[in-house]
Amino acid sequence: MAGSTTDVLVCGAGAAGLTLAIELARRNVAFRLIDKAPRPFPGSRGKGIQPRTQEVFEDLGILNRVFAAGGPYPVQREYADGGFRDEAIMESPAPTPAEPYTAPLMLPQFLTESILRDRLAELGHRPLFGHELTRFSQNGERVTAKVKSETGTATIHARYLVGTDGGRSFVRHALGIDFPGKTLDVRAIVADLVLEGLGADVWHRWNNGIASQLSLCPLRGTELFQLQAPIPLKGETDLSAKGIGAMIAQRTGRSDIVVHKVVWASAYNMNARLADRYGIGRVWLAGDAAHIHPPTGGQGLNTSVQDAYNLGWKLAAMLNGAPREVLATYEAERRPVAADVLGLSTRQLDAARERGDMRRGRENHQLDLFYPDSALSLHLPFDLRRHDCRIRAGDRAPDAPCHGAGGQSLRLFDLFRGTHWTLLGCGVPRGVIAARPGLHIHVIGEGGDIVDSGAHIRSAYAITSGWALIRPDGYMSAILSPAELPDLEKHLEKIGLGKPAIPGGG
Repeated sequence: MAGSTTDVLVCGAGAAGLTLAIELARRNVAFRLIDKAPRPFPGSRGKGIQPRTQEVFEDLGILNRVFAAGGPYPVQREYADGGFRDEAIMESPAPTPAEPYTAPLMLPQFLTESILRDRLAELGHRPLFGHELTRFSQNGERVTAKVKSETGTATIHARYLVGTDGGRSFVRHALGIDFPGKTLDVRAIVADLVLEGLGADVWHRWNNGIASQLSLCPLRGTELFQLQAPIPLKGETDLSAKGIGAMIAQRTGRSDIVVHKVVWASAYNMNARLADRYGIGRVWLAGDAAHIHPPTGGQGLNTSVQDAYNLGWKLAAMLNGAPREVLATYEAERRPVAADVLGLSTRQLDAARERGDMRRGRENHQLDLFYPDSALSLHLPFDLRRHDCRIRAGDRAPDAPCHGAGGQSLRLFDLFRGTHWTLLGCGVPRGVIAARPGLHIHVIGEGGDIVDSGAHIRSAYAITSGWALIRPDGYMSAILSPAELPDLEKHLEKIGLGKPAIPGGG
């Protein structure tokens, strides 16, 4: 790779880096995605895809592939006292018009990342493996990075650098950003196994005291089982098929479970840490580079994907002339989310260790994340007076079935899908807001292009006459009355949408 110039250099081609790259590619932003590893990550580590991430993947155009490759979480079978009991540990309420995805999906991380790489390839890009960021510097205009590969060392000039390079992030260390928190008194192994002796219809768990816990979970979309087990804080652990087989026999009391192959294995100390800052100047952090936490609750990969989903459109907006305040909202919005995730994961780890409690509910689904205090959330009197409605500026924008004016079946998520902002007008005349680049305007009701069949939109948004402005990442930016249109125009200017391109258009 010769010396080059690009808009964004992304360091780390895991789930966060791939999501960020897709977001940039969708917006025709020039970038390079590099990873020092010689090949893609081979393990199942983050295997849960939460409902909110499913919504993100729908927008990225890969949800159908994720569903095809994965599957629902199996029932947990807990063995004790010579018998067993089965229990559904994942809360999976029925979908609603506002929330079409309500159940976590199981998909091994290596398959998730493979699907993301395929989507990136469709957009004309591929990650560069075996390319290591060795140093960088920045000034007010650009970042200058040195990247080493088997062909030598190249210089890359980028307007921004993003570190998505994991918990031991080189980018974070080079920036001198502290990573406070703690190393928990838990060490564990996770491994992907080819074995016989167990059915693949349930998640098998043995809970004979903290030190002897063990679980073997069939991995949807594969013939593998994922082993999870605590191990002593000190000393070596045999990760061979023979060694892991002996551990399984000792902790389960069974000799019929035979390990044929260890496809991937890792022994690690659990940590709970959060970066003091998410960026300095033109260099930013996302994913595990900014936060690491226990694997309980299936939050890690999901939080990382949503970091990148939040950051991608804001970087693109900055590169297209949006005010710096837009990009600054990335840390303001996502760092508090990571802090909450750290608390949730740690609490659920304690419950699993102390009581064997693996039950997971809505708090894990990430549908209730919101950004009310963001500079992108406009709170006006119309919004604040809506005491009977839980949807406010900063909340996730609900889905709803509807119809086009020509009778075709639609969902609001169909209207939101893509790289644009969306403005929904309910019970208002068409054409009072001028069209502009980056904003799609839809009017619901008489004379509009959307029909609220079944009144699902009205039910979700509680607007009979007014406007709802939805961000590119599917969060509410403003809810306004018709009289507050001047405030909307000011807000559009503030967030970088600029002046109308077609005066009087709709």
